[in-house]
Amino acid sequence: MVGNVLITGGASGLGRATAAAVAKAGGRPLVVDLNEPDGGFDHVRADLADREQAERAVRELAERAGGLDGVVTAAGVDACGRLEDVAADTWERVIGVNLLGTAAVVRAALPFLRASEGASGGRVVTVASTLGVRALSDATAYCASKFGVVGFTRALAAELAGQVGVTLLIPGGMHTSFFDDRPEQYKPGPDARLNQPEDVAAAILFALGQPRGCEVRELVVAASTETSWP
Repeated sequence: MVGNVLITGGASGLGRATAAAVAKAGGRPLVVDLNEPDGGFDHVRADLADREQAERAVRELAERAGGLDGVVTAAGVDACGRLEDVAADTWERVIGVNLLGTAAVVRAALPFLRASEGASGGRVVTVASTLGVRALSDATAYCASKFGVVGFTRALAAELAGQVGVTLLIPGGMHTSFFDDRPEQYKPGPDARLNQPEDVAAAILFALGQPRGCEVRELVVAASTETSWP
């Protein structure tokens, strides 16, 4: 049993698949998203680029559920284009949601995770990207945010060793709506091989379900022909 798991971005894509996987495993998904999730899951609508909103959402859901056993930071946005062509506010919002929002959620959740009495103890799974380890042109905002998540998570794992489990997930492209609003030149080509988000969610559940004292430090989950890995 994975217990109470807070999932950012849980109304769509990988977040929604993770919420469904947690529920199927007998856990209780707690969703933070700008949009209302389907599935009847407990949720709070919040903009993760706003630290106060993010912190308030975590506290509200944790108190409503009687504690937290896990956190999955699956929320993410993008802004494709050359640095000089992407509006500064748009560029900075990617950092705000993907990196600063991740840190705000984890920070607010830590007191609850430390108090977890679940079989696995408190656990965090952060969602980076293959573009958090490999730089790509026209993706400065996304790469900066996801490289930041990689560094943040590795430092967090060292900081919380023996207290809260920390896993870094590095997924490749998935069949989600993430690419829908991009200009055509930034969408996956017709022959692109992408993973199903449900398969990546299964890897997240695996990390969340490890017994106390055993941690999956990092996971790379990508299609076998993923061009951004290695």
